[in-house]
Amino acid sequence: MRIFESRIPFREFTPALVVVSNSLIWYTLTYMMFSNAINNLQAPANQTLVFFAAYYTGIAFSAIVGSVAFPRARDTSLLLWMLTGVIMTTLLTTIVSNSMAINILISLFLGVSIGIGLPSCLAYFADSTITENRGTYGGLTWSIVGFGILILAFVINTLDLVLAFIILAIWRAFGFVAFFFSQSRKKTPVRRTSNFRIILGRRDVLLYLVPWIMFSLVNFAEAPMLQRLLGDFFILVVLIEFAISGFFAFVGGLLADLVGRKRVVITGFIMLGIEYAMLSLFSGMPVSWYLYAVFDGVAWGMFAAVFFMTLWGDLAEESVKEKYYVLGGLPYLLAGFLSVAIKPYVEMIETVTAFSLASFFLFLAVLPLMYAPETLPEKGIREREVKEYIRKAKKAKEKYT
Repeated sequence: MRIFESRIPFREFTPALVVVSNSLIWYTLTYMMFSNAINNLQAPANQTLVFFAAYYTGIAFSAIVGSVAFPRARDTSLLLWMLTGVIMTTLLTTIVSNSMAINILISLFLGVSIGIGLPSCLAYFADSTITENRGTYGGLTWSIVGFGILILAFVINTLDLVLAFIILAIWRAFGFVAFFFSQSRKKTPVRRTSNFRIILGRRDVLLYLVPWIMFSLVNFAEAPMLQRLLGDFFILVVLIEFAISGFFAFVGGLLADLVGRKRVVITGFIMLGIEYAMLSLFSGMPVSWYLYAVFDGVAWGMFAAVFFMTLWGDLAEESVKEKYYVLGGLPYLLAGFLSVAIKPYVEMIETVTAFSLASFFLFLAVLPLMYAPETLPEKGIREREVKEYIRKAKKAKEKYT
C-alpha cells in the first residue's frame, strides 16, 4: 500500500516542512529558555506572573490578528514573521540587565512574534497537503520537530543564556533563508472565509475542540505536580517523551491516514487516562514514572500528528484555514499560563487527588469524540481496505496455487 501516493509530490511539500519544523523547534526552545531567564531573575512571584501574563496576552491577540491579516499575502507575511523572530530572540539576550518595564515589553512582543504567524504557518502546511495524506505528512513533520528539539536542547543546555539565545536566533535566521529559497512561486488560490462565530457554531468543530481544551487544561495543570513528584528525574522524563513522541508522531500520522483521525485521537486520550490513573495509584514507585514517560510519549506523538497538524486543516476543508488553527492552537498555547499560576501553590495540592482528577477528566473527554464525525473521507478508508483485501487475496492465491 503506497501511503505517499497523492496528487502532491514530496518536493512541493518541502517549503511547508521547512517553515513548520523551523518554527515549532524555535518556538518550543525559545519559550523554554525565556522561562529559564525569567525564573533566574529571582523576582517576586507577582512580577514573574506579570512577565508571563504579558507573553501569553501577546500570543492570544496577535494570533487572532494574524489569522485575519496574513492570508492576504501569506508567503511574504511568513518571511517577515520569521525575520521578526530573529530580532526578538536576539533581544532576549538583554533580559538579565533590563528593567522590569522593559522586560514586560520584551515578554509581550515575544508573544506577538510567536502568535501572529503560527496560524498561517500551520495553514501553509495544510494547504500543501491533501486530506488523504495530511496525517502522514503531519506525523513526518512532527517527528523532525521532536528529534530536532531533542538534539538542539542538548546543545543549548551546555551554554549560558546569552549564547543559547544567539544559537536560537541563528536557527530562526536559517529557517528564514531556507524558506525564502524553497517557497513555491505559485499563487495561492482564492478561498472562502468564515468568521469565528460560524466556525464555533459547527457541531463537528465543537466535538473535537472541547476534548482538546480539556486535555490542554489537564496537561498544564498537572505539570507542576509532575515536576514536584519526579524531582531531578523530571528532565529525563521530558527527554524520553520527546524521543518517543518523535517516533510515534509518524506512526500516529500514518494510522490517521489509514484508519481515520478519530480512532487515533481516542486511543491517545485512553492512554493519557491510564497513565494518570497509574500515577495516582503507584506514584511512589519509580517503575510507574518510566511507564508514564512511555505512555505520555506515545500519546503526545499521536496528538502532535493529528490535533496539532492535521485535524483543523481537515475541518476547514476548502476554506481559509488560519482561523481554524487559531481555535485549535490557542487552548494549548494559553493553557501554559496555568502551570505558571499554579506553581506557587503546588505544595498545597495533594498529588494523588490531582492525578485521579486528571485521569477522570481525560476519560470524560472521550465522550464528545464518540459522537464526532471522522474527518478522513470514508471513500479513502474504503479504497485502502479494498486494496489491502486484494493484496491479501493475491498473496493467498499464490500460496495455494
